[in-house]
Amino acid sequence: MTVDTMRAVDYYAGIPLTFITTLFQKLIPKQKKKAKNVLLVELSEMGSAIIVDPAMRKLKANIEGELYFVIFKKNKPSLQLLGTIKEENIFTIDEDGLVPIALSTLKFLKWCREKEIDSVIDLELFSRFTALLTGLCGATNRVGFHSFHNEGLYRGDLLTHKVSYNPHQHIAKSFVGLVDALLSQKQELPFTKRIIGDDEIQIVKVTVSDAEKKVVLDTIATYYEGFDAEKNPVILVNSNASDLLPQRRWGRENYADVIRGILAYCEDVIVLLTGAPTEYEGAQILAESVNNPRCVNFAGGVKFLQLPHLYSVSAFMLTNDSGPAHFASITDMHTFVIFGPETPALYGSLGSSTPIFAGLACSPCVSAANHRKTPCSDNQCIQVITPEWVFNTIKPHLDALKN
Repeated sequence: MTVDTMRAVDYYAGIPLTFITTLFQKLIPKQKKKAKNVLLVELSEMGSAIIVDPAMRKLKANIEGELYFVIFKKNKPSLQLLGTIKEENIFTIDEDGLVPIALSTLKFLKWCREKEIDSVIDLELFSRFTALLTGLCGATNRVGFHSFHNEGLYRGDLLTHKVSYNPHQHIAKSFVGLVDALLSQKQELPFTKRIIGDDEIQIVKVTVSDAEKKVVLDTIATYYEGFDAEKNPVILVNSNASDLLPQRRWGRENYADVIRGILAYCEDVIVLLTGAPTEYEGAQILAESVNNPRCVNFAGGVKFLQLPHLYSVSAFMLTNDSGPAHFASITDMHTFVIFGPETPALYGSLGSSTPIFAGLACSPCVSAANHRKTPCSDNQCIQVITPEWVFNTIKPHLDALKN
């Protein structure tokens, strides 16, 4: 199912369904119950599974029961990178079509009752579908972002703990605010009335063994003949961006110019073009454009759960604003992330990272209020970022490799 189809279903079916569900919820007497078995709902963004981890760890340390998660099937691997949620506590919804979504949703509602879910936190900002999952899962405590008097997307009135979404702080802090609301001993309107510090959104780093590093290095050697980990620093380039927001994409010709500059400046460096197996063709076009044996199409070269291993043996990564920037945050590898229609102030990586952001007057142009759908067909916010700008930004890290 395409992103636009999902948006249309969420609008035309979501509005009446959340309205009807709200009416039924008003008939049910309100109860108070201490959070024990808590469900988190985040379906569509793989990167969010990493950004929410500090909030999940806080929640896990403050409840007596289990932590559960529901996510789209294709995005489940992102939860497995850090392993905060037990495998058996993850429910996946099949997003391949309306019928699969409907059937897996019914199974989900049954699963919630089997797991005795008493509390749910909806991490989504705009989805009416997740509002329905939250309202119908049987949980006594229902936490999420509420519009209050703001003009925004109607999602019904299904929450017992209504949190004011703050578009001026990092989304990771907003997630912590949701957890605070659930754990609060008193009712606030709106939640959460305290300062959330930067120390509360520190990302946990994954441990990569020498054996795991060796497997990845051996794999790189099969792609680049004569590879020597001691002599050939590895730089990663991810030119891909999801279909959710194609305006985030920086042109392949720009990436090609930067890669040529890197290879000319550092004669021993190799550049690996990363991506999923389905992105191999696009990476091959870029590799052929660069036309240098030290620029290697590595899309599909490692499995998803091996990405931290790859990052741990690489010098740094240049990437669009997409999942890999967040996946890399669980390692010490530095990332350079190109932003356009979204802002690093809200969605920047929690790891070692440098955002490259022009900050045009019209940018960011996507938000919770517009369903992250922009009318823009001329993404100048990305186009004004030149290869020279990007190369000069990463140049100090290249100098470090030469010394």
